[in-house]
Amino acid sequence: MENVVGKPVPRVEDARLLMGQGKYIDDIGTPPNTAHIAIVRSAYPHANIQSIQIEKALEVPGVKGIITGKDVVQYLNPFSVGVSAPVKYYPIAVDKVRYVGEPVAVVIAKNRYIAEDAAELVKVKYETLEAIVDIEKSMDDDAPLLHENVGSNIANHRSFHYGDAHSAFKNADRIIKHRFNFPKYSATPVETYGIIAQYESSSDQYTINANFHGPFVIQAVMAGALKIPSNRLRIIVPKDIGGSYGIKAGTFPYMVLCAIASRIAGCPVKWIEDRQEHLSASSSGTDRVTYIEAAVQEDGKVLGLKMKMIDNVGAYIRAPEPACLYRTHANTTGAYDIPNLMVDGYIVMTNKLPTGLIRGYGGQELYFPLERMMQMIALELQLDPADVIRRNLIKTEKFPYQTASGGIYDSGDYEKGFELALATGKYTEFREKQEKARKEGKIFGVGLACIVEPSGSNMGYITIALTPEERAASLPKSGCAEAATISMDPMGNVNVRISTTPSGQGHETVAAQIVADVLQIPGEQINVVAELDTATSAWSIASGSYSSRFASLGSSAVYYAAHRVKEKILKIAAHHLQTNKDDLEIESAIIRSKSNPSKKYSVKRAAGSAHWNPLSLPDGMQPGIYETYYYTASIAEPPDENDLINSSITYGFVADMVTVEIDPETAEVKILDYFTIHDAGKLLNPLIVDGQIYGGLVHGLGGALYEELAYDDKGQFLTGSFMDYLCPTAPEIPNITIKHIETPSPVTPLGAKGLGEGNTMSAPVAIANAVSDALTPYNIVIDSLPLSPTKIWELLQSAKVKTT
Repeated sequence: MENVVGKPVPRVEDARLLMGQGKYIDDIGTPPNTAHIAIVRSAYPHANIQSIQIEKALEVPGVKGIITGKDVVQYLNPFSVGVSAPVKYYPIAVDKVRYVGEPVAVVIAKNRYIAEDAAELVKVKYETLEAIVDIEKSMDDDAPLLHENVGSNIANHRSFHYGDAHSAFKNADRIIKHRFNFPKYSATPVETYGIIAQYESSSDQYTINANFHGPFVIQAVMAGALKIPSNRLRIIVPKDIGGSYGIKAGTFPYMVLCAIASRIAGCPVKWIEDRQEHLSASSSGTDRVTYIEAAVQEDGKVLGLKMKMIDNVGAYIRAPEPACLYRTHANTTGAYDIPNLMVDGYIVMTNKLPTGLIRGYGGQELYFPLERMMQMIALELQLDPADVIRRNLIKTEKFPYQTASGGIYDSGDYEKGFELALATGKYTEFREKQEKARKEGKIFGVGLACIVEPSGSNMGYITIALTPEERAASLPKSGCAEAATISMDPMGNVNVRISTTPSGQGHETVAAQIVADVLQIPGEQINVVAELDTATSAWSIASGSYSSRFASLGSSAVYYAAHRVKEKILKIAAHHLQTNKDDLEIESAIIRSKSNPSKKYSVKRAAGSAHWNPLSLPDGMQPGIYETYYYTASIAEPPDENDLINSSITYGFVADMVTVEIDPETAEVKILDYFTIHDAGKLLNPLIVDGQIYGGLVHGLGGALYEELAYDDKGQFLTGSFMDYLCPTAPEIPNITIKHIETPSPVTPLGAKGLGEGNTMSAPVAIANAVSDALTPYNIVIDSLPLSPTKIWELLQSAKVKTT
């Protein structure tokens, strides 16, 4: 039987989705007497709540109850946070609102129509307060305070020193520095948040169906907020989630809010978020200001970096923040051999929507200044950007490579990948074309970016937010555990249960491929169950669909669970064939003796014996075939006393080249071609891989050119619909050429690394580099996104004024 891992096998999920048989949260049946929720939200960014009048709303026929912050406080603790600052965050405003869209009341009614009508009758009286949305001004001593008990808008601050950055800067030929601003933008999945919650008073238990994708460490956060043991909080995730890109992790405050609503109303409740709610009040990526300094030699070699990163987490710091700042800590120096590093990291709060997981989490914010700096170094030294990148890339012979901050890059050939990008994009030829175009009055540019794509988060990395002394006072955090369960029925058919809560990545398909190869049975005999139920599934706090963790961790759990099943089958066959287990092999569902091929035993028969004839099994063997495996990587250690941390398990590589043309009249950026080279170790399914690359690239394209959750300087939200918040659609997707190299990871059993977030990280800066390159004759420097026609037109007009 030919192996299928590594082959472009079509997705098994597609049949049910194309036939309208997907099982999304809104397709799940509701318990009897389920009520529906509408949420009253703040129209103010910062205000004290003076009163909430609900009497008229309660008179509406069909309304079952209305709850406010004062009602829920008796049932809830504030959510726990990963920093020492005492930020109190509830899923509903208690006495003060801190962003436009924050819930202030929940109407529970017979149906959503009644709930919405009644919500309009809820009257809230506010005392408005001065708002703060500017990241740096929020740090001023006289800035308006969001949380008076904290005493500052700074929720976390840590400084890190690796190597000898002071000497590097002292001995440098040049010091090149700049300030960069990365925008706040979203993920806009097709399916918004959805929740069905039920409280059972007899057992004091909450059951919540939700399109929450993890990480399931937040299950403990939710249980703590609900003041119950974690086994009294049952979370069920449907098999289908209509997109996420990370943002479905932000469902959890609403899960707790709906759970409390069910308890107070005395009935199950359901809530499906609308698009306006999603844009204004779900979650988002983190906007960041970065000051970066590079100590460089005249030949372009970077000796050291200083980076001041200021992350705006919005009105509250909520789980899993401050992870955005620290998720990429191990790969702060990217794909470059830079041994000296200083990082000054701040987490600040402003009157904006709270942030959280989003595809590329922390990567796009990191690489925007880092890769822009590589191009600026080339410009300053009058070198080709490609030569500066070549001079600094980590050499192949240095792998596995330890970064200054403690990351262990498992494998790679960065030089090969980068040269393939240049050759595929015909870099030299484009430069010649560019010179000719400029003489004709056209504005052409080419951008390059090389990034490291981390995958499979080490759960210990979040504790980098604490000092070594603070960490020493608590239990160490480490690991990256993922679980899989495989059972075989009496006929030799297999069920695989995974806990990775996929949202379109094809986990079911790849899991089936792995099991088919290990057990040598046809894919038709394998059924993959993707629903996660915390009461019945094998899972861990790290479980979920984030950090591109399936290829590195989820697949490894499936692989080892399948091998446990294989081991049991071989032991049964060896017992019946009266031979040694090591003498047996499986081929096309038949177990044969290597030394005597006439000795045969079918997989089906072995399974049948385990179920139908347990007394025939070897001594000490349990009946049935049901195996669970929890996988974690030994390199996922806690941070050490020097703040060194390997914050991810595997590290892929992406090299991008993009060419653009800017219309001098409209200032619109047209992407001519996009070339992207990926090294994600062993590719488990190339067809799915390329689909994930397309998705990540288009998300990055949105952040580069279109998307921003914008607020005015008084904190009013300006992009509450798709009329104002622009997303790329099919006509905006450019020509994309994808190529791969494979340097298998020595860390994972299949050699696979995570993939799918890389271009979300690389595309914003690659496009920014291309636009900056195009505008070089105008002395325009790109240091913020998105690059809308309005922004570029203003830059061009300003440049023309300066030159005249």
